[in-house]
Amino acid sequence: MMRVAVALFLLGLIAACGPKQLAPDAEFTCDRCDDWNLPQQPFRVYGNTWYVGTAGLSSILVESDSGLLLFDGGLPQSAALIDANIRSLGFDPMKISAIFVSHAHFDHAGGVAALQRLTGATVYSSVEGVKTLSSGRLPPDDPQYAEKNENGFAAISNVVAVQDGDVLNVDGVSVEAVYTPGHTPGGTSWTWESCALDACYKVVYADSLTSVSADGYFFGAGPAANQLIESADRISLLDCDILLSPHPFFFGMQDKLEKVDAGNPFVNNVACAIYADVALGWLQQRLNAERQKPIEINVD
Repeated sequence: MMRVAVALFLLGLIAACGPKQLAPDAEFTCDRCDDWNLPQQPFRVYGNTWYVGTAGLSSILVESDSGLLLFDGGLPQSAALIDANIRSLGFDPMKISAIFVSHAHFDHAGGVAALQRLTGATVYSSVEGVKTLSSGRLPPDDPQYAEKNENGFAAISNVVAVQDGDVLNVDGVSVEAVYTPGHTPGGTSWTWESCALDACYKVVYADSLTSVSADGYFFGAGPAANQLIESADRISLLDCDILLSPHPFFFGMQDKLEKVDAGNPFVNNVACAIYADVALGWLQQRLNAERQKPIEINVD
């Protein structure tokens, strides 16, 4: 009888605790943070691939055979919105087994620590990305590094380094890492296949290729410009049917959502080539400006 009473007490205690809740880290403030973090209704991109991020910061959810994969975590204050979006689609965030990071800046990695604490997921990044994610501080060779280091975020534990070209099989989903540095030293694009009915498409989560920096940084004075050129070339040559990227306006998300009644506007096998070409145009403008005089560019 005593054992039954104890068991009932423990069950009641567990029920009272309820499901595990997300514990967010301190919010980060920046000029664009509020706009970036506006809520966005989640939606299916194609097949097993879903958008669960905010209006200005991408977070991509992929269904696997036995769990979930997540790409990027937005700002620290984005984590709660991502969690809510996942739940609103009927998925259980606790089934996220892997979180992949495009690059270790506060607006894409800031929410990862909280999401990892909630889910227990393993975080994957490039070799250089692991160093930054594990410390929460940008390295001096990052174009957005500032001496005051105001762009830090909560350090992340259990981060696994993935080599360039490695293919990880996570719960039945094969994810390939493609190193695309320049925007950051550890920038990484990720690709996988998404299928629906009889059609399978290659999805590319292409990392940022923008040449933005902290004040006083010159892309033409270091390796970043050449890295961006090489990374743009790599992305342009990928097998790419669906382009996604860390900022949704880079792949025209809102415009595409207005066209969903006319078919799937996200399927476009030249999108990666266009993305790379536009980025190279921005880089050329930046280098031209650097040759004329020192310039100030807002951190993105």
